[in-house]
Amino acid sequence: MTAPAKVWEYRTLITNLAQRDLRSRYKKSLLGWAWSLINPATTLGIYTLVFGVFLSVEAPLAGNGHSKVFALYLFCALVGWNSFAGGVNTAMQSFLAAGGLLTRTYFPPEVPVVAGSLTVLTQTAVEAGILLCFMIAIGNIGLSTLLIVPILVLLTLFSFGIGLLVALLNVRYRDVAYLVAVGLQVLFYATPIVYSESIVEKHPAAATALKFNPMTHFVGAMRHAVYLLQAPTLLNWIVMVGATAFTVVVGWTVFAHKAPQFIEEI
Repeated sequence: MTAPAKVWEYRTLITNLAQRDLRSRYKKSLLGWAWSLINPATTLGIYTLVFGVFLSVEAPLAGNGHSKVFALYLFCALVGWNSFAGGVNTAMQSFLAAGGLLTRTYFPPEVPVVAGSLTVLTQTAVEAGILLCFMIAIGNIGLSTLLIVPILVLLTLFSFGIGLLVALLNVRYRDVAYLVAVGLQVLFYATPIVYSESIVEKHPAAATALKFNPMTHFVGAMRHAVYLLQAPTLLNWIVMVGATAFTVVVGWTVFAHKAPQFIEEI
């Protein structure tokens, strides 16, 4: 297994790859980085209109004791989901895109995936900053809001571990990218993002399934910390830390063992 310390030795390369990705992401685009705000804003607007207006899904009372803003309740969940989905997809793209470099010179194959995770974390930080600005505007801010940092760090590592595995599989079987897209779409609706967990309490099987979904706990933790101004539950922390540790250890171990064999196939 390639030690994290070995990857750390290539931190300059990681930084350069991340900066290159950030610079090229909206290259030759008229609006540039504005697209990083337009895309999530459009998604938020559509879901708010459909679920908050047409289907009349009501948000719980915010932590300030007087606000009920479905858009912000939804935004808390979307920030976490975008981080996860972006991390998994970027891992696949980063490893494939680095194929030319990996075949010409040596560096740990985890490096481009780590760099990709940093670009996603940067995008997530932008979205989280906008979310916090809205929360400040409505006076819904507290000490629990600071917990957004460890939650998003754990979520980035969680998606990184899964991303390492799917990045390998995608090299050999290009169908994996399409399967991941379908799987993420299914997982989105299997996670209480556009609805609350209380809606499925009448269905014991569905409620149990939600509890075994790690993203349920990440989303729940985001809403507890930022919207409800409460500390996430102990179960949230146990699942988030446990799932993150498991995916990172398993993902990194498998990736480090198999990646040298897969590089020739990129």
